[in-house]
Amino acid sequence: MRLLVLGGTEFAGRAVVAEALGRGWQVTVFHRGRHAPPPGVESLHGDRTAPGGLAALADAPGTWDAVVDTWAAAPRAVRDAARLLRGRAGRYAYVSSCSVYAWAPPAGYTEDAPTVEGAAADADRTDYARDKRGGELAAVAEFGAAHALLVRSGLILGPYENIGRLPWWLTRIARGGPVLAPGPRELPLQFIDVRDLAVWTLDAVAAGLGGPYNLMSPSGHTTMGGLLEACVAATGSDAALRWTEPQVVLDAGVEPWTQLPVWVPPGTEAHDALHGADVGRALAAGLRCRPVTETVADTWAWLGSLGGTAPQRPDRPAVGLAPEREAEILARFTG
Repeated sequence: MRLLVLGGTEFAGRAVVAEALGRGWQVTVFHRGRHAPPPGVESLHGDRTAPGGLAALADAPGTWDAVVDTWAAAPRAVRDAARLLRGRAGRYAYVSSCSVYAWAPPAGYTEDAPTVEGAAADADRTDYARDKRGGELAAVAEFGAAHALLVRSGLILGPYENIGRLPWWLTRIARGGPVLAPGPRELPLQFIDVRDLAVWTLDAVAAGLGGPYNLMSPSGHTTMGGLLEACVAATGSDAALRWTEPQVVLDAGVEPWTQLPVWVPPGTEAHDALHGADVGRALAAGLRCRPVTETVADTWAWLGSLGGTAPQRPDRPAVGLAPEREAEILARFTG
C-alpha cells in the first residue's frame, strides 16, 4: 500500500504513520515542517492555509492507495487537498470526531444521529464541531460517500498526546498524596488508544470501507476507577485516591472534563454524549481495544522519555486543576 498522511508528525497522524511503516507500507507525509517526521517516510513540506501551500503535493509524482487527514480547523483545507488528490488517491480517510453530532446525542447514539450543520468549505474557522463536520462534507463531496471514510473518534488517549488529559492525571498522581478522585468509581468511560485508532483506520482503508464510524471503546471498557488506579500502578506513586461524590465535586465549582480531565458526572447529557456512543459498527468492522492499563503504562513511559513534560497544542487550552485548588477542595469538602 502507498499511503499519504496529511500531517503525520503529531499524535493521531504520527500513530497512523508508525503503524503504516510497521506494515511495510510506503508512506508520504505532507506537513509544515514544525516537527520532524518519523524515519522512513517521504517528506513533503507545505502549509495548507497559505496561498500555493499545496504546491509540493501537486508537484509530487505518482499516486496513493489512500490518504489519511486529521485536519481540525477551517474545512477549506480538507476541500482543497481532497480536490487536488481526487483521481490520484483511491480513498480519503478523514479523522473526524463524535463532536459532529448535534448536542446532546442520547446514550446509545449511532452514526445515524443528527449532526450539526457543517461549516462551509470556503468559510473561515468557526467552532470545532462545525469545522469537523465541514471537513467530512468536503471529503465526501470530492471522493464520494463510498470512498470517503469518516472516522468519528471519541476521546483519544495514549503516547504522544498533545491535549494533556492523560498526561495531567499521570503527573498529578505521580506527585502522590491525597488525590481528588471524582466519582463514582464505577463510572463507565469510553476512549480510544491512538494506536488502536491507527490500526483500525488502516485496516478500514485496506478493506475499502467508506462512510461514518463511531470509533472508541465500548462504553464501560474501563471506568473512572480503572483509569486512575492504572495511573497509580504505572507511576508507582503513594497517591491515595479520595473518591468524591459527583455533586460534591460540582458544588465545589470544578469544571468537568477540563479541570478534571475525562470525567463528566453520570446521568448528564455530557456523559451520554462523551461516554455513551454505540460503536457496534466499528466493532463489526474489526475494532479491537487494548486494556486501559497498557494505554496508561505506555503513556507514562513516553512522558518519562521527555522528562515528564508533555507537549501542548497551542490551539487547545490547558487542562487540569491547580494544586492549591485541589487541596482546598479536599480539606473543605472531603475532610
